[in-house]
Amino acid sequence: MKKLICHCGAIEAEINVSTFEKVIKCNCSICKRKGSTMSMVKNEDFKIIKGKERLTLYKFHTKIANHYFCSICGIYTHHNPRINPAMTGFNLGCIDEVDTFKLEKINIADGKNHPLDKN
Repeated sequence: MKKLICHCGAIEAEINVSTFEKVIKCNCSICKRKGSTMSMVKNEDFKIIKGKERLTLYKFHTKIANHYFCSICGIYTHHNPRINPAMTGFNLGCIDEVDTFKLEKINIADGKNHPLDKN
């Protein structure tokens, strides 16, 4: 079990995971700007335990993906991607014991050329 905490501590989540099987960065317009390193779990393995009322939801483009931020400190905490809404992506930088600068195997998700944008 890992604990995710935003910068100001208003948002806390428990993540039912022992290791991060896949670590990703994404090149889509929002991820490029926020610059976070993320991992994913099934929705049932991610639970907000504090501050749900402080979360701000941001949607853009197709309005399918849900991007959540702390309304106080502005930190991106997690999201539900449009390619698989049954999953939760989360900001590894919000987990105190993870040093994102020491991670070696970071996959790049090509959100810039998202498969759901193809005609």
